Amino acid sequence: MQQEYRSLGFISIIPLLVFVFTFLGFGIYNNDFYALPSPVAALFGIVAAFIIFKGNIHQKADTFLKGCGDGKILTMCIIYLLAGAFATVSEAVGSVDSIVNLGMTYISPQYFPAGVFVMASFLSFASGTSVGSIVTLAPIVIELATKSGSPLSMIGAALLCGAMFGDNLSIISDTTIAATQSLEVQMKDKFRTNFKIAVPSAMIATVIFISIGLNTATTASLSAAGDFNLWLILPYLLVIGLALYGVNVFVTLFAGLLLAGILGFFTGAIDFMGFTKKTYEGFTGMSEIFFLSLLTGGLAALVERAGGIQFLLNKISKLISSKKTALLGIGGLVSAANLCTANNTIAILISGKVAKEINDKYSLDAKSSASVLDIFACYVQGLIPYGAQVLILISLSKFKINYLELIANAYYLHILLIITIGFILFKKSNK
Repeated sequence: MQQEYRSLGFISIIPLLVFVFTFLGFGIYNNDFYALPSPVAALFGIVAAFIIFKGNIHQKADTFLKGCGDGKILTMCIIYLLAGAFATVSEAVGSVDSIVNLGMTYISPQYFPAGVFVMASFLSFASGTSVGSIVTLAPIVIELATKSGSPLSMIGAALLCGAMFGDNLSIISDTTIAATQSLEVQMKDKFRTNFKIAVPSAMIATVIFISIGLNTATTASLSAAGDFNLWLILPYLLVIGLALYGVNVFVTLFAGLLLAGILGFFTGAIDFMGFTKKTYEGFTGMSEIFFLSLLTGGLAALVERAGGIQFLLNKISKLISSKKTALLGIGGLVSAANLCTANNTIAILISGKVAKEINDKYSLDAKSSASVLDIFACYVQGLIPYGAQVLILISLSKFKINYLELIANAYYLHILLIITIGFILFKKSNK
């Protein structure tokens, strides 16, 4: 039966294409790429697999359920729940406001572009969400940019770049979780490799933003920040520190969650029942990505059994001649998926299975493959005009931000791509 499935060829990837193009089609039709919940789009692909693939219903159901219950998928799902709880409780006790106000207090007008980039980078790295960082900072940043006479598209680009910095590098980001679990690599190892690429890119971008700020005339000071409490920043510092030290991700996130709750008790921002409700609110806030991970795990198992993964590998292998082109192939694969889905996490989940096969077939360094997978997904996500990050930013500016100027000024993203390609081309091969 297995051999019969492996002879399906192009047919074996049709369910995957149904998922992608259902998601894409509804997004184009509704002019909103989040109009159709992504788990429902995955359900269309699953139904297509059950209809197209040979075998009885019991065999296909068994394959699907085993895919949903795969250890990597379940691990990913639990991490999502803890990450959501930590982010929600930290925001409820005032940690996010403290980070924002701390940054705004010490930014002077001439360093506004660089300051916004650094502040957004720290906030997105600490919270693991680019969209959340943009939603949090954009109203303040846009208002202050208008009052200070700073170029709005430049400031918007600095905010976008900082938001994508954390989306790519944070250990509690959806994309990091998906990439590390897909490639079966520890977060600390992926982080260290990704760090060597992202941080130099950020440093160069900061210098550029400083240079631009010093040569841009401004008319107002940025003194509109509110109060901040340094103690409330500790949960984020704890999570970052434990992650860098290599502590188990479950322990890291749970420790951060507890510390945020304890600080909330002492400051009076939250009581025990409030803590439990916010924790559950964090769980439910991750429901879409939780369900999507389960369903795509089952869909991937069906596609793999039908020979779809092998079919894609055979096609991609024709373009691969070395380990370097294999890494570029992983980057190209996830970029194409991201262009179709307008969601970097979904793109990684779709591409992860094939990326893992490429990594193993060509004996690549798994942490490098995970970093490339994440970086290319975040790069494309930060540039596409129909992605949530760009759409929200332009909308919050009341469409005063010009898209082409925004992308032209997104220096960090372009530098990140250049350094990543250089990393791939000049990286020493493993023995």
